[in-house]
Amino acid sequence: MNNAKKNIGIEVELPRHKCDDKKCPFHGDLKIRKNTIKGIIISTDTHKSARLEIQKKRFVSKYERYEKMRIRIGVHNPPCINSKKGDIVIAAQCRPLSKSKTFVIIKNIGKDELFKQKEEALEESKVKVKEEELKDNIKEETKE
Repeated sequence: MNNAKKNIGIEVELPRHKCDDKKCPFHGDLKIRKNTIKGIIISTDTHKSARLEIQKKRFVSKYERYEKMRIRIGVHNPPCINSKKGDIVIAAQCRPLSKSKTFVIIKNIGKDELFKQKEEALEESKVKVKEEELKDNIKEETKE
């Protein structure tokens, strides 16, 4: 069977690299379903896995306003696609691959330009909170 012509059921470009992963929809035996999601990769710490974050709004009828939500989903990251932290990707639903993974990345769209700035701002806010706590502790110790 020629892997270059494999149809996964959704029209996406085939990856340029080839992999030997059994859980890859392009080069392995994995069948995918029609449900797709688009989000940003926030973590790639584990082997062949990633955390995908989806941001959406939900209407709260009691207050007649919208609420921001973020959903984090574990996805399989095949070696042929190999998405990095901060990439915008499309993932498709598949059979459960593990306890927490039911989606697989099928397309890497590109980098999120603001992701790096968000990460830096988050780290800065953590440092400021720690500095303030240290100052408060020193003031309390000198009063005693």
